[in-house]
Amino acid sequence: MAFLQRQILKRTVKESKAKLNICTSFSTAASASAVATTPPQLPPFDHDPKPYTGKMQYLFDENGRRYLDAFAGIVTVSCGHCHPDVLNAIFEQSKLLQHATTIYLHHAIADFAEALASKMPGNLKVVYFVNSGTEANELAMLMARLYTGNLGMIALRNAYHGGSSGTIGLTALNTWKYPIPQGEIHHVVNPDPYHGSFGSDAARYAQDLQDHIDFGTSGKVAGFIAETIQGVGGAVELAPGYLKLVYDIVRKAGGVCIADEVQTGFGRTGSHYWGFETQGVIPDIVTMAKGIGNGLPLGAVVTTPEIANVMAQKIQFNTFGGNPVCSAGGLAVLRVIDKERRQAHCADVGSHLLGRLRTLQERHDIIGDVRGRGLMVGMELVTDRKEKTPAKAETAVLFEKLRDFLVDALDYSMSKL
Repeated sequence: MAFLQRQILKRTVKESKAKLNICTSFSTAASASAVATTPPQLPPFDHDPKPYTGKMQYLFDENGRRYLDAFAGIVTVSCGHCHPDVLNAIFEQSKLLQHATTIYLHHAIADFAEALASKMPGNLKVVYFVNSGTEANELAMLMARLYTGNLGMIALRNAYHGGSSGTIGLTALNTWKYPIPQGEIHHVVNPDPYHGSFGSDAARYAQDLQDHIDFGTSGKVAGFIAETIQGVGGAVELAPGYLKLVYDIVRKAGGVCIADEVQTGFGRTGSHYWGFETQGVIPDIVTMAKGIGNGLPLGAVVTTPEIANVMAQKIQFNTFGGNPVCSAGGLAVLRVIDKERRQAHCADVGSHLLGRLRTLQERHDIIGDVRGRGLMVGMELVTDRKEKTPAKAETAVLFEKLRDFLVDALDYSMSKL
């Protein structure tokens, strides 16, 4: 997106595999000797900031010091801080009506739902609004179980799908898991081309999932959920062709396929609007949040009319999900992404970033892997390339150093290496 964003939520440093998730064009820190040349200042920006504010790609601290934003609230600020088009939509709707639930028809909610559905392939045409990605994944899991009549859910190891009592079960990173019952949820081998047991062999990873269904279930499952690129797990892109194989297996076992697009959606991958499109599949349910609202508390679940029908058994609504203000803001976000060609920007800047990082990888053995696409890119630091030993101490230092420099100063110092 227009901002430059770094996601460093692989895990806590004590558990980290020394991965940096770089969801934008920021550059790795240079050694002290390489930063001897004073980096240039940020370019002029006509804005008089108050402390602790943001404006487009910049953030300002308590002293008004300007930073090029390399975090953006964990892949959330998709249009830039305080984008005028998004703000105007929020302000104008706030003056008319701030709150109405989806029980009552309001044109702002319907307009946003229609625009969002128009971005979806196939028969993904029914939209449910919630407040977050966690809520979206909870609702998707509920839909899967109601529609199929089965309970068992399958997720990937190294996945993150939320922090509620239900989605903690789907999540497979122990940093984020509390010791509570997880229900009928199982995790299969992660198709990680760098660390995975089978490299990039999608068929062998898919066979592991088939084996789980054959030996670990009744033969029937409710659903399978996966991120196309694991965000919190370290910008891990799934082995090519994996989802196509797995979706077929899951559907034959009576389950539905859920794509978690909370981080990969809305053009971030550059090549496609939705991450699942990079694998050539169409899910049965898609969940989304974060970039959908540019910082507004907004999430959504999009599914087919057939699956949505099961929700009519009872009354399903969300008090704040899809309220008129968030809907107006969300619609403005969709329009900004299109008008300002943010997907193309992700492709262009991401391609440049990947090229620069791979050049560094050729010259520095500590960089074990560079991966991803668009502005969802990961760089993994290792002490031994053959063993892929995590460079935990070095990564911890890098995390701290990144706070001390403007992102473009790092880019400048990298060019001096």
